[in-house]
Amino acid sequence: MPEFIFAYHGGKTPETPEEGAEVMTAWRAWFGNMGDAVINPGNPVGLSKTVSAAGVDDNGGANPLSGFSVVRAADMAAATEMAKGCPMVVSGNGSVEVAEIIEM
Repeated sequence: MPEFIFAYHGGKTPETPEEGAEVMTAWRAWFGNMGDAVINPGNPVGLSKTVSAAGVDDNGGANPLSGFSVVRAADMAAATEMAKGCPMVVSGNGSVEVAEIIEM
């Protein structure tokens, strides 16, 4: 079965411990609903740098990566359907870029 990377963009750092607990509960529930499809729940990522022929930029681009996960799904349609349940998407605070991982 194909594997897909979920690249998270946006979101925000919780402002209180209570908000942090609420956010983590939402993520755990989403991962729980996906069950064995979750291969690697991933993690948030720190500030990124963009490396190009022109040099290195500190801004991470126009829409910097904020985290990732790896899931298994029957096809792209199934993977994008799974991504719709992401807490960042549901809350309107971010988006999920979905791409199939090509085996080489």
